[in-house]
Amino acid sequence: MSVVDGEWAAIFIVLVVGFLPNEMWRVLGVLLGRGMDENGALMRWVRAVATALLAAVVARLVLVPSGDLAKLPLALRLGSLALAVAAFLLVRRSVLAGVLAAQALLIGGAWWLGL
Repeated sequence: MSVVDGEWAAIFIVLVVGFLPNEMWRVLGVLLGRGMDENGALMRWVRAVATALLAAVVARLVLVPSGDLAKLPLALRLGSLALAVAAFLLVRRSVLAGVLAAQALLIGGAWWLGL
């Protein structure tokens, strides 16, 4: 019975700590953003901040990686970033295409280098 209790406790913790706080902010954002102008100054600022944060995360992953990504040479990481941007632009601004292209190059490069 303790295994079931442990599983239910883990599910409860994931819901309470991970899902619900995030969902609360999403719902609040939808409610507050209903009447906002999508091209207004506030929304342009929000998009700029979100883009800057994403760029910072990508730059950190490429330039100061951790874990197994740190084992790959910088040239391979930079090449996968360039390929991701190219695939994104070539396939009608598809994020999925960019991610898949970068992953393919990273996996293929790691295999080629024997890592």
